Amino acid sequence: MTVLCLDVGSTWTKAALVGEDGELVATAQHPTTPPEVMDGIRRVRLGEPDEVLACSSAGGGLRLAVVGQERLVSAEAGYRVALSAGARVVHVSAGPLRDLAAVRAARPDVVLLVGGTDGGDREVLLHNARKLARIGRPVVLAGNAEAREEALALLNAKRTTVADNVLPDVGQLAPGPARAAIREVFLRHVIGGKGLSRGREFRRLVRAVTPDAVLVGVSRLAARDHEGAVLVVDVGGATTDVYSAVSTVDEVETTVALPPDRRTVEGDLGVRWSAPGVVAEALAEKLVDKAEAAFLHGEAEIRAQDVTWLPDDPEVDQRLAALAAVLAVRRHLRAVDGRLGPKGATLLVLSGGVFRHAESTEAVEATLRADPVLRPVLRRAEIVVDRRYVLAPAGLLAATGRARAADHLLATHLTAPASTTRPTPTGR
Repeated sequence: MTVLCLDVGSTWTKAALVGEDGELVATAQHPTTPPEVMDGIRRVRLGEPDEVLACSSAGGGLRLAVVGQERLVSAEAGYRVALSAGARVVHVSAGPLRDLAAVRAARPDVVLLVGGTDGGDREVLLHNARKLARIGRPVVLAGNAEAREEALALLNAKRTTVADNVLPDVGQLAPGPARAAIREVFLRHVIGGKGLSRGREFRRLVRAVTPDAVLVGVSRLAARDHEGAVLVVDVGGATTDVYSAVSTVDEVETTVALPPDRRTVEGDLGVRWSAPGVVAEALAEKLVDKAEAAFLHGEAEIRAQDVTWLPDDPEVDQRLAALAAVLAVRRHLRAVDGRLGPKGATLLVLSGGVFRHAESTEAVEATLRADPVLRPVLRRAEIVVDRRYVLAPAGLLAATGRARAADHLLATHLTAPASTTRPTPTGR
């Protein structure tokens, strides 16, 4: 039995044909073909698989707004649940909504409405439900259970998905049901509304937003490595995504903590569209001096103006990728309050075309290890490159009950080889 795993991105459609035991049989890729992405999928179809599973971030992925009761508790809880669900959070508001202009301006695909513990305050949740009824966007309602029916009556019932409260009691965060609801809304409303395909076949194939699938793959990696956390840095042309996971998964967390598996997105850090942002931020954080910043700024502008340009010498791309990775991981650590466990990261995975197609990533790895902020976190970490792009396929397999195949795929292609950089004795 073979499974064809597809990742339909905004730029590339990638395919991995996986055997029943998790063997990677073949891979392929083709430029994504909007407005009919099925054309690109047919170009990468490998053999006659028994099943096809797909994830997608085409059309900008999943844009999500969070509306909560107050900033430090319910809105923050909703924000962190959204991050862990593979969404790009484009707006967060707390308290009674006065107008919808800011929410509309953020152009969310979905709104996550939270507020109040079960049996607690209900007025803000109901006020915000009344306001959001006019926004014309799908809503995931995950607030005070005792106000649920009244809030649902105020919203557009056909475009509202109900989930258990993300904050059922003071000091508890229960992200699982809301995460599942966000995925359901993505599949039911967002994929169909992106204008990516004229028929229903694509919607039938897609099981998850790509970052959510990758996060599941990262979780499987962490489950195999009980010694510490797993970090994944995915540097793209427009964004840099950072994922982290630890081996202990508990669906009830303290309010101020993130779930053990989490993701952050840096929309100003990339090696093509967002390359100028990398240089500006690197200079601001004193990762480069003015002379290097001036040189890199010119190179970044070239890349931003022609995102398909491929240089003969990859050195500049590697330098931009290294800086983007350092900046993104620094931000990720701040977002998760540095909570990667007492041993820090024991595995760091570099993902993205800039790494997969490079002959060597030694300069990138050296930059990451030398950074004074990251050094304590990476002191034990082995660094590998996801050269066969197996994280998303592994996530798709694991999410559909094929955990053993997913684990074999990861163990085969993300096990540190002898040439992979490892911590030196002085770094212990």
